Amino acid sequence: MDRIEEHASHGGSQQVWKHASSTLGCEMRFGIYLPEAALRGEACPVLYWLSGLTCTEQNFITKAGAQEHAARHGLIVVAPDTSPRGAQVADDAAYDLGQGAGFYLNATQQPWAAHYRMYDYVVDELPGLIEAAFPATDRRAVSGHSMGGHGALVVALRNPGRYRSVSAFAPIVAPSRVPWGRKAFSAYLGIDMKAWEQYDATELIKHASERLPLWIDQGEGDEFLASQLQPRLLQAAGEAAGHPVHLALRPGYDHSYYFVASFIGEHIARHAQALRS
Repeated sequence: MDRIEEHASHGGSQQVWKHASSTLGCEMRFGIYLPEAALRGEACPVLYWLSGLTCTEQNFITKAGAQEHAARHGLIVVAPDTSPRGAQVADDAAYDLGQGAGFYLNATQQPWAAHYRMYDYVVDELPGLIEAAFPATDRRAVSGHSMGGHGALVVALRNPGRYRSVSAFAPIVAPSRVPWGRKAFSAYLGIDMKAWEQYDATELIKHASERLPLWIDQGEGDEFLASQLQPRLLQAAGEAAGHPVHLALRPGYDHSYYFVASFIGEHIARHAQALRS
């Protein structure tokens, strides 16, 4: 594992590392913010951030302004890339499939199955690496934006007890029912829609054994709200299952990182409270 960036930030250090991923069969990068306490060697809880379509590890660490809030609450924040990368990794000319569009699942169809195992990477390999190489505890939270919000909800709902809290910004809550999700799931998982349900938060919440609070922020000015996101579907499914979904609709906000940066402090404070309780 090699450090390729390091920047002082709010008393801590924003870093980027690369490593050979055995899960994905390629080189991967992740951003990690280490607060001052972690730099002193004190073990800190970890917030994992999953980014959206077309993003790398850079988008969140350069645009969200999360470092100030992570420093205040003494949290490590880890932001991985969104898909496997490299000349040997299958890709597509469209922005919403292939590299940059891993959808946080384990692909079963060719040519994707060899490398597109982002679910296993996020749930198992990456936390194992972080907890072995940095002063990180096994107290974990997870959040994300758009495709990454979908990923955060799915990994939390499928792994009771693994995360202390979960939140999402403008998540794709019902990928089986919207164009982004249907395209990706058909390619990565095939045409059997039963296989899609294990990566669909609106389906997973119906049978979730853990009542972990789900916090969602959604801009009402988001151009993808009606066509791709539809958070009310998750809220309704949660209500029917007795699993509350806290949905905050933000007038005037769109799908951009201006929206994420406006409310990331609230999310980090909420995660910090859960991680320290």
